[in-house]
Amino acid sequence: MSEQNYKVFWDEALNQIHEEYKNNGKETEFNLWFNMTYENDNSSEIIVSVPSEFMWNRMNTMGYINLLQNKIEELCGQKITLSYILNKDTKDTIKELSQSSTEQNTNVSAQNSLSALSAGSTVSIDNSYKNTESSFQKKNSFLNEDFTFEKFVNGENTEFAYSAALAAAQNPGKTYSPLLIYGGVGLGKTHLMQAIGNFIYDNAVKNNKPVPKIVYISAENFTNEFTKSLRDKTTEKFKSKYRNLDVLLLDDIHFLINKDSTQEELFYTFEALLSKHAQMVFTCDRPISEFKNNIEERLKSRFKMGTSIDIRSPTYETRLAILLKKLEILQKDIPYEVVDFIATNIQTNVRELQGCLIKMINYASLLNKPLTLEIAQNELKDEISRDVSTGTITIDVIQKVVANYFKISISEIKSDKRKKNIVFPRHIAIYIARELGDYAYTTLGEEFGGKDHSTMMNSVEKIKEQLKTDSSLKATIDSLIKEIKEYKRN
Repeated sequence: MSEQNYKVFWDEALNQIHEEYKNNGKETEFNLWFNMTYENDNSSEIIVSVPSEFMWNRMNTMGYINLLQNKIEELCGQKITLSYILNKDTKDTIKELSQSSTEQNTNVSAQNSLSALSAGSTVSIDNSYKNTESSFQKKNSFLNEDFTFEKFVNGENTEFAYSAALAAAQNPGKTYSPLLIYGGVGLGKTHLMQAIGNFIYDNAVKNNKPVPKIVYISAENFTNEFTKSLRDKTTEKFKSKYRNLDVLLLDDIHFLINKDSTQEELFYTFEALLSKHAQMVFTCDRPISEFKNNIEERLKSRFKMGTSIDIRSPTYETRLAILLKKLEILQKDIPYEVVDFIATNIQTNVRELQGCLIKMINYASLLNKPLTLEIAQNELKDEISRDVSTGTITIDVIQKVVANYFKISISEIKSDKRKKNIVFPRHIAIYIARELGDYAYTTLGEEFGGKDHSTMMNSVEKIKEQLKTDSSLKATIDSLIKEIKEYKRN
């Protein structure tokens, strides 16, 4: 290290830039692009470590390195150049890959893995506790071990939900119980919910404590299991299983709409777990206040007892961070302009966002062709068109346009009337709502007069089958979709 030692100026420069970004609501952007560690310096140079060459090149291109250099020069009065090395974790990972690629039975050679890393990708090493008994117990919890806090990319849209979920995991049953996380499809509700379960489980094993009884289950499977217990006369076994849990993670509770018997059983399960200070976490597609008369009031009041937090669509910076994190985990690298194109255009659904990235990785791998922006634009045009519509077109707009087209009233399209001139438009409206908005069947059922999940599914399937042989129907639906989108814009 030089006698000058620029560390104090480095720290102050970062603090000032951080404050500026924070005040402008861009803290996620700062956390993503200023991910550097001060390593050393000489009379005119500061050496920092970064996760990957890809990140460094991108920081240079976007002007972040220049911004930091100028700020340091302003503070110290000297001309400074920033240079980089790969951080220790990346070096260790490269070394480990080169030593053990054969043992890991990977399809990529150690040299290819090393090249992928230096091109911009790093590897996440899983050091989680392993033994036969605890792994078996964890599997019985139905937890996905990939759903952890470490692998969840936190942004402004999830900051409160992430903090509450982590607090619940650190102090199960004491701080946020019950915890309700709600929001649209593919935004990370299930990931956060299961991260709580994984954290509680791993923490118990790490500290040699008794492994807690944890169950993650969807509301649909909970309903099916309860119905089977009634049929098999094993309800006592069902009650014993769920009322003695330490952690209950119940996903998609909107599925319980109109399931009166299951709602009653969940109410008593809730009461039993509450009395023993168990941790309860629920997810659904909307706030509890928006449920109408299809959920028992006493059950709704129980959900409202705890903390309800929404997850909104991620910002561009968060979407970009999610994609870069995924590339690190997969040990892959694709051109930045393709990553930027996906992050810019897929705005409402994290699952779709990652799916587009995987599609591009597979395209480049299977066809062994260089991936370009033009290829991405062509291959992803359908996904992007669908994402622009998802979550932005409401069901009532679809109902208005379809009802007007077929010259029936909105009340008729929501009714139980079985006349052909009403049933057919109703099926079309349900199909379009499912296609454009990816609305849950239970949500559709509620918006179309309180009909059940299976009725909505049947409506969609009937239209799908008819589309296979009726080209005029496709033309009608395409025309309606165009009109719906125009209606939304106006």
